[in-house]
Amino acid sequence: MKLRVVLVEPMYDGNVGSIARLMKNLGFYKLVLVNPCPIEDFGYAMASHARDVMENAQVVDSLEEALEGTNLVVGSSGVLILNTDEHLRVPGLKPEELAFKLQKTKGEVALLLGREDNGLTRDELRICDMIVTIPTSQEYPIMNISHAAALILYQLSQVEPGEIALANGDDMDRLYDHLKSELAGVQYPSHKLDKTMLMMKRIFGRAQLTDREVQTLHGVIRSLRWQPRSQK
Repeated sequence: MKLRVVLVEPMYDGNVGSIARLMKNLGFYKLVLVNPCPIEDFGYAMASHARDVMENAQVVDSLEEALEGTNLVVGSSGVLILNTDEHLRVPGLKPEELAFKLQKTKGEVALLLGREDNGLTRDELRICDMIVTIPTSQEYPIMNISHAAALILYQLSQVEPGEIALANGDDMDRLYDHLKSELAGVQYPSHKLDKTMLMMKRIFGRAQLTDREVQTLHGVIRSLRWQPRSQK
């Protein structure tokens, strides 16, 4: 599968090197670093024969830049912070469940791995279409980032690409903007709008929309706005 591994503000170059080595072990090569720590000799030593993955890594200043051109964004997170709002269902997929959902699809998937101390922020998780989480013991639930990456990437290495072309991320953003604009236009309650849009992102993310489905939804939204209500 076409995978982009995005490390968000990694704090230790040893972890960057370990993940680069793991990527090459499993056949993945595209690494993006968002505001990383300095990558020094220890990081390259941990990468071992995956030095090429480190040297070819793209370094960017923002998460938005790191995700340009992707079709689906998957964020990694701990179970405990996912379902703090009873009105918003945010299912955390196990790595094997994520791999199953991606079978036979076509497009580039971004896997986000957060900071070693605090992971991904809530705002960063809002950007994600899906969340992947690893069930761990409640006695010691927090995993080392490279260990978590190993479990997730191993499962993703089993994914067989196919012909179900996922919609481009930019097209999905335009769909969300269209829907939000139309909701505002019909005076949808403003205090509910942001939460509703996040809910729609979660629903559409799990649905893994194709380009054709996105265009159909644009047409549905336009029709609902302009067609007069039928008289009974």
